[in-house]
Amino acid sequence: MAARQQMAFTLGFHIILASIGIGLPALTLLAEWRSLRTGDRVYAELARRWMKAAGVLFAVGAVSGTVLSFEMGTLWPGFMDKYGQVFGAAFALEGIAFFIEAIFMGVYLYGWDRLSPRAHFVTGIPVVIAGLLSASFVVTVNSWMNQPRGFKLVDGKVTDVDPLAAMFNPATPVQAVHLILASLMVCGFIVASVYAVALLRDHRAGRVDRYHRLGFAIPFTLGAVCAPLQVAVGDWASRFVADNQPIKFAAMEGIEHTQEGVPFKFAFIEIPNALSLMLKFDSKATLRGLDAFPEDVHPPAEVVKTSFEIMIAIGMALLALAAWWGFAWWLRRRAALRSGALSKHHDLPWKPWFLRAASLAGVAAAIAMEAGWTTTEVGRQPWIVYGVMRTEEAVNPNPGLRFGLYIVLVVYAVLAIATISVLRRMRRLPPEPEPAADTPAPRPAADAPAPRDDREEAGAR
Repeated sequence: MAARQQMAFTLGFHIILASIGIGLPALTLLAEWRSLRTGDRVYAELARRWMKAAGVLFAVGAVSGTVLSFEMGTLWPGFMDKYGQVFGAAFALEGIAFFIEAIFMGVYLYGWDRLSPRAHFVTGIPVVIAGLLSASFVVTVNSWMNQPRGFKLVDGKVTDVDPLAAMFNPATPVQAVHLILASLMVCGFIVASVYAVALLRDHRAGRVDRYHRLGFAIPFTLGAVCAPLQVAVGDWASRFVADNQPIKFAAMEGIEHTQEGVPFKFAFIEIPNALSLMLKFDSKATLRGLDAFPEDVHPPAEVVKTSFEIMIAIGMALLALAAWWGFAWWLRRRAALRSGALSKHHDLPWKPWFLRAASLAGVAAAIAMEAGWTTTEVGRQPWIVYGVMRTEEAVNPNPGLRFGLYIVLVVYAVLAIATISVLRRMRRLPPEPEPAADTPAPRPAADAPAPRDDREEAGAR
């Protein structure tokens, strides 16, 4: 239990940092691209701030990720010893992607005001690509744990290892897309929630600052665009689980007994025959329940069902918020077009009640991701490698693992406090003043020498 708790805590801590590490560089490049296209310094200031925050969180994520890599060997030596050769290539490729991301992030941060604007923008592209690749390679390991491929077991020993078959197992596409979309959603809503709080403060002061407005609109739009896509991918993932891990699906949906015409149950809602209809397109279809499997392979059903319902409930709430944002934007933009002129700020909704809901969206999205990860991992139990190795066979048998858990809790608490303190200090720094469009160029002082013609200057040199 100590090994499970430590792994759960460190993974839960790291996955939020990893999500921000995937999304924040993409937001930064989008803002910088808009700055290059429009010459608007507000976009440039947002890009500069976001990438500085990404650098801080990248450093913290590197620490928590390193801890995870050590935990794989110290907490689960049976797993690594037997199957490390199967999925080791994915971890090696993830390490390469991580180093590329770190190198170009350093170049990007150091290159502010030292490279040409276009060259500086180009140096940020590998950061985004490497971040996506790094996450994808890690996901291939987890998907392999759910759908093990690329090896044979002969007398209990692993033979005929095929690393590519292990990486590109049947679960890889759906899990990779699901995680990347979730990461972009989490990052978008978390960043937007920070600016939503600032906009609420501005609204109470009787003003709406353009810097905070754009800082909210860009990341919230990213989250809003990903929300409906995630619903479609989530349906794909549920169908995949139903076909390949039916006992996990039974735990997720709370199906205790095998039956025809299974109702859809959610909280206090129950719709007859709906689950069979949604899954099999047949209202009378038979779905297997937990009673169809031996009790010694049942996952903790209540934990799986509760976490799944939390993820779905928050996902639907975020989808509704995103839909309201998009619909209001469309209506008001259409009205502005009919009147012959667009609103200066595209007339997006800045009502206090909407901003209050948006300020909670970041925390809600993070909770939804944690709930989804819990569903995936706890739902696979008692297997660490589905159908092949039980978790109890993989754990370190030595006593004293709980002391490691206590140390990790203390270290991560200090790390979290330090990170939040640094980010709060960065937030309090005022943005660079934006020059007014109608401000005339400064005149030289009366006693200043008049500028010479360029050709005269060249001749003098």
